[in-house]
Amino acid sequence: MTTRAISAVDIALWDLRAKIAGLPLYKLLGGYQDRVPTYIAGGYYEEGKGLRELAQEMEENVAMGATAIKMKVGALSIREDAERVRVVREAIGPDVKLMVDANCAYKVREAIQLAKRMEEFDPFWFEEPIAADDYEGHRRLTEATTIPIATGENEYTRYGFRDLILRGQIPILNADAIICGGVTEFMKIAALAQAFDVDIAPHGPQEIHIHLVAALRNGLILEFYRDTVDPMWGKIYRHTLTLNNDGTVSPPDVPGIGIEPNYEALAPYRVE
Repeated sequence: MTTRAISAVDIALWDLRAKIAGLPLYKLLGGYQDRVPTYIAGGYYEEGKGLRELAQEMEENVAMGATAIKMKVGALSIREDAERVRVVREAIGPDVKLMVDANCAYKVREAIQLAKRMEEFDPFWFEEPIAADDYEGHRRLTEATTIPIATGENEYTRYGFRDLILRGQIPILNADAIICGGVTEFMKIAALAQAFDVDIAPHGPQEIHIHLVAALRNGLILEFYRDTVDPMWGKIYRHTLTLNNDGTVSPPDVPGIGIEPNYEALAPYRVE
């Protein structure tokens, strides 16, 4: 909770600093790119959602222009989840990047078993297969599969990310500025990662992370949520990010982060 509180204050101060400078945050931080590669996160487990509905969701994402998508595994047996991955790969075709996210569901041996089953479906990465602080387990897993391992959304400090890189041999870090200490700490983690040729693919809020990925040379890709994942997502801000035709997203070209709360939409949820 401490790092989350620090994150909130730090992000607010960076927003203020960018507004004073008259620059979008990504330009204040370096402005490496203004069209950021993006994947649509989805493929959640839901009551009544079978393989047909899962495939339909992923086909809709591709029809929107997505060139990369993410799905969930970890709630079913290894055989059943491998089948989910097969169905999604068939639905999106061979050219769309496919990320698979387990949310730390597995023990190391189970993660290796699923990874072996998934290799033929060519996942772009296997995210959070095991507990974030199991550095030895990550090393064993990265050595056992050809699928790149991504993790880090549940890591809170640059020292933990250092251990993921050096001990876990992780090639992709999912740092989250909301969790790890804000923009300041996130940029330190990104610099550490770049020194070891490790990419950054942030977890979580796209409105903030669009600026950070756009500012980084080793910013790999942005996580993007459709309004259908959470209907409130498209209501709490007056302006939301939209997917470009080429599957990228462009950061707001206004001073600061570019977030303006929609207080009218939030009013019904106010507690006196």
